[in-house]
Amino acid sequence: MAWTEILTAFALVLIIEGLLPFASPSRYRQMVAQLVMLGDNHIRTVGLVIIVIGLVLLYVVRS
Repeated sequence: MAWTEILTAFALVLIIEGLLPFASPSRYRQMVAQLVMLGDNHIRTVGLVIIVIGLVLLYVVRS
């Protein structure tokens, strides 16, 4: 059962990640170009914030 949930979550991540490049390729290209200009620490901080938001949301949904 756990593998089914993990694979479902992974599939949903792939679907969500694919929405922006599918819907607006030019906007996606602009966002990636801006991302390249950011420093490693800034990108790492944004990643950490996203992880924390995801963990909080997961806790709220699953409890």
